[in-house]
Amino acid sequence: MALERSVYRDLAAWKNSHDHKALLVDGARQVGKTFAIREFAKKYYRTSLEINFVETPSAKLIFEGDLDADTLIANLTAFSRERLYPNNTLVFFDEVQECPPARTAIKFLVDDGRFDYIESGSLLGVSYQNVPSLPVGYERALRMYPLTIDEFFSACGVDESVTSRVRELCEGGRPIPDAIHERLTRLFRIYLAVGGMPAAVQRYVMTHDLAQVLLDQRTILDLYRQDITKYANDKAHVRAIFDALPSELDTKNKRFKLSDLSKSARSERYASDFIWLADSGVALPCYNTTAPQLPLEVNKKHNLFKLFLCDVGLLSAASSAPTQFDLIQGNLSINWGSFLENALAQEFAARGFKLYYFDRQRLGEVDFLLQRNARVLPVEAKSGKDFRAHAALDNLLDVAEWDLDEAIVFCSGNVKRDGKVTYLPWYAASFLEQGQGLESFVVLP
Repeated sequence: MALERSVYRDLAAWKNSHDHKALLVDGARQVGKTFAIREFAKKYYRTSLEINFVETPSAKLIFEGDLDADTLIANLTAFSRERLYPNNTLVFFDEVQECPPARTAIKFLVDDGRFDYIESGSLLGVSYQNVPSLPVGYERALRMYPLTIDEFFSACGVDESVTSRVRELCEGGRPIPDAIHERLTRLFRIYLAVGGMPAAVQRYVMTHDLAQVLLDQRTILDLYRQDITKYANDKAHVRAIFDALPSELDTKNKRFKLSDLSKSARSERYASDFIWLADSGVALPCYNTTAPQLPLEVNKKHNLFKLFLCDVGLLSAASSAPTQFDLIQGNLSINWGSFLENALAQEFAARGFKLYYFDRQRLGEVDFLLQRNARVLPVEAKSGKDFRAHAALDNLLDVAEWDLDEAIVFCSGNVKRDGKVTYLPWYAASFLEQGQGLESFVVLP
């Protein structure tokens, strides 16, 4: 079963653009990059040439010697042994981090203009330093993420018309019919356990066997550990951070503390290791910012951050205790809120938001601050039934100099507006897009 992914729209938009740049698709391992590009090639091109530099290391010989376009095209066609049609062929370099000269060659191939080019890999963000000459100005970047909430709903059989109707109701500030709300709330709880990795989603949809899903998730986690062993500079530090993620998110404030790794740990020694995990797509850092004022980056504290895993399903699989049943049942004894925040963090990241949170003494902590349409939008994730109790959010909204006129609380309840705060169901996070107006979540009179 082919999963419906929004990335197909992004790929089609790239093909129809007029700049004819190569497309560089990156993201964490196993998010579905290769499959999506193959399906796209079948639909939009007469023919395609796929070169995987891990499976076929001999293909690196294509880029030895001269890198002028005629030599490269001759090498590519000889390697393909099939006719490549000008203006109707996609050349796909997969696991391109294994062949840095291929990145350098892109600028000459793009200038030549005969074929379209997509490069993909799982560790492009951490291997760029190995490229002899980056093709600056010749690539467009696209980062892929696990399935978003609405993509997961679609895979589980929720019709697009239902999703569209729920979006309209949220945007209009009107309550969602109870039957639909209860169904989507339960599916969201399942999403916390399954996550958005395509292999895990496929397994769940085909079998509904969460034990099999867990095996798939643990296989992916092992692949990440293998990547750390193979590619990370300080393997011990990166592995320690990666393995500590579930326990750090399980703490009350969810901030990552180096002292939990080692009493002698210092931020300057570990800084590049956190960056490695973020650049590889495995982790999502969410930085503390001391004021909800634009640009949020200016007030960012580099040494205070939460570190989320790229996929909430992997977080459930990496946790020390079995969590799947408790997540689906909404059992708050397992710190359900840490999984909820991770799910929202990956949703926001997939929709183009940089991740920040607010924490200041005497005011309190607010889970997320999103920069949206030249405004700051405070967001709280509430796992329990007391979601209308949010002192820190109220304190933030009461500071006149910050001029905050809107906030969102994602909760188990239905759509409701109360002063500056809009309450939305957890699953409505999938409707919060970058570049839309705040009026999307204001109750209309």
